[in-house]
Amino acid sequence: MRHPGHSVVAGPPVVGPPIGGPTGALVFTTVLTGGPLSRADVAELTGLSAAAVTKAMRPLADAGYLVEEEPADHGSRRVGRPATPVRVCAERCYFVGIKVTGDELIGVVTDLQATICAVVHRPLPSHDVDEVVAALAELAGELLGESRDYRRRFGGLGVSVGGDVDPETGTVRYAPFLGWRQVPLVRLLGVATGLHVLLENDVRALTVAEQWFGAGLGSRTFAVVTVGVGIGCALFVNGAVVAGAHGVAGEIGHFPVDAYGPLCHCGNRGCVEAIAGSSAILAKVTAITDGRASDMDAAIALARGGSPEVRAVFTVAGHAIGMALAAVANFIGPELVVISGDGLEAYDLFEDQIRTTFAEQAFGAAGECDLIIRPHTFDDWARGAAAVAIQRFIEPGTTAPAARFRAPPLSV
Repeated sequence: MRHPGHSVVAGPPVVGPPIGGPTGALVFTTVLTGGPLSRADVAELTGLSAAAVTKAMRPLADAGYLVEEEPADHGSRRVGRPATPVRVCAERCYFVGIKVTGDELIGVVTDLQATICAVVHRPLPSHDVDEVVAALAELAGELLGESRDYRRRFGGLGVSVGGDVDPETGTVRYAPFLGWRQVPLVRLLGVATGLHVLLENDVRALTVAEQWFGAGLGSRTFAVVTVGVGIGCALFVNGAVVAGAHGVAGEIGHFPVDAYGPLCHCGNRGCVEAIAGSSAILAKVTAITDGRASDMDAAIALARGGSPEVRAVFTVAGHAIGMALAAVANFIGPELVVISGDGLEAYDLFEDQIRTTFAEQAFGAAGECDLIIRPHTFDDWARGAAAVAIQRFIEPGTTAPAARFRAPPLSV
């Protein structure tokens, strides 16, 4: 059976924390994403017995992954004698995450809690596979060279790419912004670096970071939709990021909303991306203004300046995005949809139409999900790639059950 997680197909093995099975993974990820927590808090949040929590924590503490803090009266959800809170030792391990765009590599080093410790941006020399692999290897080496601890406590290298990727085989099947098809990126990069490498679609990687360390923490089902040059989507359903049997689940950018609409790069007509992607919007605005919009900033300025024709282009785009969001809500019934991407700079031009269309098209209670606007920098996208490496480091064989607990504890 194919597993939708992030498989390692190159590089030497990296030994993760002594989890000791699903119970240990649940305990560790609960502390990782919600700590500091007392043992009683962890037991309450996970539904495990106090004895089971203590047993799971012992080897993690012995290996330096969990540390105790000074007891505090306000540090526990329970009344009575102050409990000793436990937290993850974030500096116990470090991870590299790299986001690949059409013209740039963005690399970060994070600790075990996905806190960014170092950032390096490098221009992409070309889209030639060998040159990109060489640039990735050089960037990874530069990041690890920032500190002896980074290499000595290295836990994995995550790489995220927009498009159709197969994390199980480490293959970029189709990356439209790079012009790649069937590129065995993990194998090539593993050979070039000798590192433990993982590959994921960029939006799914961002969703892993939101799952454990962001807006999705504590949610059972949510979606992340990114608006920009492409229209991306990733789904987190019943405690796991969904890749689908072929790794392309959630591709709402290619959801058809107009059978007679513009041609999409995928070969079909009327896809959301062909109407609402930044390139599509700019092409339309350029055509109706006789070239006055030289870039997206100029198109946005014309729309905000009162041009009804240009404003209409953004309204049509907002309608297409609203249709796609409603389809997501109707399909999976999420608690929330996180909207992000570089296209948020124009979100004020989309928002009214997005929300109107969403309200019209979402069926029944599906329309009650929250639409949350959450800007991300490219550093955050690279952090998502690191989060993929963190997740697999903690639970090598399966996706860790981090979302089984209800919510982070509240201080009282």
